[in-house]
Amino acid sequence: MTIAASIQQIEGQLPAQTKLIAVTKTKPVALLQEAYDAGCRRFGENKVQEMVDKQPQLPPDVEWHLIGHLQTNKVKYMASFVSLIHSVDSLKVLQEINKQAARHDRVIDCLLQIHIAQEETKFGFDESEAETLLQSGHLDQLPNIRILGLMGMASNTDDEAKIRQEFRGLKQLYDRLSGMQRANVAFQELSMGMSSDYLIAIEEGSTMVRVGSAIFGTRN
Repeated sequence: MTIAASIQQIEGQLPAQTKLIAVTKTKPVALLQEAYDAGCRRFGENKVQEMVDKQPQLPPDVEWHLIGHLQTNKVKYMASFVSLIHSVDSLKVLQEINKQAARHDRVIDCLLQIHIAQEETKFGFDESEAETLLQSGHLDQLPNIRILGLMGMASNTDDEAKIRQEFRGLKQLYDRLSGMQRANVAFQELSMGMSSDYLIAIEEGSTMVRVGSAIFGTRN
């Protein structure tokens, strides 16, 4: 199946409120251009350096999403153009994003990554840490970031009931936290679901699915 046909098929399965993020990590720019020509405008990269390399080679209306683990020393390289950072997993990272966003006179949108999987390798806040952060005065010192919601990765398993339970728990946390009123908190996005489990994720309320191999084929 061509990239265009894959994108069309996936978008045909998505509810109106759910956006497709094409995960382009390790893929050459020619394939990203093919996805762009098929109408895709949101690209997700795992590594800041790879995003920075590709960004000038593609049209300016591409939205770049950072979906991989973010180290504070890498924020400055993408602060001028990144659209949404899905993987904020500490106050320290938020503070650095705020600092670099201020240098470019912009507000950078962020999602808090929540640890929902059983594997220890996944990054993220636990539920109480996320709640504490959103209630704390620390956010009042960060006018150049905006928290738009949550992101999570389900366990890497074939057990669909377990995946569904993890996504459902994240949606319940999202609903609970979305009532918080702060100047720089405006919950509207719930990023969950990848190539293997995005259909479950959209049934459980995802507003963004991060799909790579189902568009581009298996990773290089």
